[in-house]
Amino acid sequence: IDGSKTLAFAQLEKNSRYDLFDVTTTAKKKGDGWIIDGEKFVVLNGENADTLVVTARTKGDRRDKTGIGVFLVPANAKGVTKKSYPTQEGLHAADITFTGVEVGSDAAIGNPDDSLALIERVVDEARVALCAEAVGLMDGSLKTTVEYIKMRKQFGVAIGSFQALQHRASDMFVVTEQARSMSMFATMAGDFEDARERSNAIAAAKVQIGKSAKFVGQQSIQLHGGIGMTMEGKIGHYFKRLTMIENTLGDTDYHQRRVADAGGLI
Repeated sequence: IDGSKTLAFAQLEKNSRYDLFDVTTTAKKKGDGWIIDGEKFVVLNGENADTLVVTARTKGDRRDKTGIGVFLVPANAKGVTKKSYPTQEGLHAADITFTGVEVGSDAAIGNPDDSLALIERVVDEARVALCAEAVGLMDGSLKTTVEYIKMRKQFGVAIGSFQALQHRASDMFVVTEQARSMSMFATMAGDFEDARERSNAIAAAKVQIGKSAKFVGQQSIQLHGGIGMTMEGKIGHYFKRLTMIENTLGDTDYHQRRVADAGGLI
């Protein structure tokens, strides 16, 4: 809690897209411990974390939903190599390669042959947190944009007096409130005992968050005009973060397919 020990979740692989069960990184038994081989990509805070939380396959084929474990790997372990870089919104991530990395028997979290349900629950909780962050960003974007159009003058008057721009701001408010409601719903859904019900509810929330974020972000940039595209204008940074959230742990299209497959309607 005090930051003296930091962790990073190494889950995403080159061809896995958003499917948590698509795992090619392997963990093979060696005595009482494990040997981990594979690659993970876009590991947030992967450069600086003390410990990596790694998903790895202990048995089965690449897309089997069983045979997946979760392992704690020291970031400075022999065989761990990293390539770090900044992400679009200013955070940092790393691509990490594991080559014959040896860990002890205590490295496995839960059942090393059947931890997909654990992974799904943790990722759902992360999606809930992302939804809440996105609502805060949309709220900030709306307030910043309204303040700007009240101050920015064209043809001798504030552009906020133009009815067309008032309508845009009203639409931004509506979709932000829709996102807020769905974020609250996702927060409640995080406590659902039924994993399928929880997953479907949070997927639906992520769909609305993605749609609202895109609309609010684009409208904010449009209403700011050229200044919205500059590094000095904070609205562009809000939009970058909203765009990254929409693409993190499943984008809008991915979650919309999940909701549709579950029999829901968006």
